[in-house]
Amino acid sequence: MTIKTSIAIAYGDGIGPEIMRATLHILQAAQAQIEPVVIEVGEKIYQQGYTSGIPDSAWDVLKRTKVLLKGPITTPQGGGYKSLNVTLRKTLGLFANVRPCVSYAPYVETTCSNIDLVIVRENEEDLYAGIEHRQTDEVYQCLKIVSRPGCEQIIRYAFEYAQKFNRKKVTCLSKDNIMKMTDGLFHRVFNEIAADYPTIQHEHLIVDIGTALIACQPERFDVIVTLNLYGDIISDVAAQVAGSVGLGGSANIGNQMAMFEAIHGSAPDIAGKNLANPSGLLNAAIQMLVHINQPLVATAIENAWLKTLEDGIHTGDIYSPTYSKQKVGTQEFADAVIARLGQRPSHFKPADYKPGAYTKIECYGERPQVRSKKELVGVDIFIDNPTDIPANELAAKLGALDTSLQLIVITSRGLKIWPNSTIEAPYVRHCCCRFQSGSEVNQLSAIGQEEIIKLLSALNGAGIEVIKTENLYTFDGQLGFTLAQGQ
Repeated sequence: MTIKTSIAIAYGDGIGPEIMRATLHILQAAQAQIEPVVIEVGEKIYQQGYTSGIPDSAWDVLKRTKVLLKGPITTPQGGGYKSLNVTLRKTLGLFANVRPCVSYAPYVETTCSNIDLVIVRENEEDLYAGIEHRQTDEVYQCLKIVSRPGCEQIIRYAFEYAQKFNRKKVTCLSKDNIMKMTDGLFHRVFNEIAADYPTIQHEHLIVDIGTALIACQPERFDVIVTLNLYGDIISDVAAQVAGSVGLGGSANIGNQMAMFEAIHGSAPDIAGKNLANPSGLLNAAIQMLVHINQPLVATAIENAWLKTLEDGIHTGDIYSPTYSKQKVGTQEFADAVIARLGQRPSHFKPADYKPGAYTKIECYGERPQVRSKKELVGVDIFIDNPTDIPANELAAKLGALDTSLQLIVITSRGLKIWPNSTIEAPYVRHCCCRFQSGSEVNQLSAIGQEEIIKLLSALNGAGIEVIKTENLYTFDGQLGFTLAQGQ
């Protein structure tokens, strides 16, 4: 007797229920050995008072099954509601978002007919950590968090994925010409890990030109690995260039759990009308089948789906007078795929997932590291300056404080406005005042926390409102902070 794999199923909102029914119908017809366990998440759960969109009972199912096939979710508008996707990815440790992007020309209209790339996006860190603050009436901040273990984990996964799926090249995208510490770390770790895979080509591109090349020369890419925000943007760019966001599936992979979903939204405007294309969720389900070691079923379904496209059986979103022969609804499209199970495409390259070739990839980001000598050498003091005290006057006021630390520079939004600034009308309502143990960066000495506490007390006594502090450290004598623009 074959043991079936338990799979948590979330039908989702909008078009979610109908594309999930169509997908499960195809899986059943293909004899996928799965046992669906339905959980309720999304809009109804939000309305019941769960701000995360998922009840406790669903977490219990996920911990047991360790695999989730999820329909698109609608997050209610307004404050207080957290993205369920982000919550699931971070809570379940789904550090890798894997989005294959393929063009299906000429049956699906595209600006580039030979796209076959995979985007591996970091899923837990970066600006998606969701750490934001309103600091003054006019200034808000969002913190970009990047860790060495997080970089190692996602980059290692990208190379392991390339190796398992016989990909030839991995491209890293970052913006380390500007964010030299956070994105710089990502690029540096990429180079370190690439050395462990000498048979796989590797390259690094700045993300802006990289995105432009994805839009106009996507055929030059194979596997792309990048940070969270960049990955979110370029994956939609790549899907749109390929022809349709509606065809794309997505895998969210962790060492213990996995979630599979379409990359499109819930499209409530066409919900319940039998118009939605189930292909995105179906492609996600194919990724799921490979993940749970049912590659032959995955092969049969993908080939039947490709044959359906070749035969011109299309839903309205990809219908064209030239290549389409029949416009069908959601369920009819699923029926057409089922009718072609066991057939292979003739125009497209047939899928051929090999049994035993896709062992589980586990990456923990635990390369041995030598502990650095960390020394506290100063502090950045962010202040609210609502009365627009000019920078020179502010510097004079700060210079009169009873502190052993030296005021080195005052900045506004990262730009130096004191000393020796030539800016005629700098923005001064939100300032960062840098205090250090010495005026020269190569002559800094270690200080104690008590010196910062004394400085804060002096600032309070002078009526200066401190809204944030950021300690300044050196690591083995190297600066753990950037200089101001213009410093």
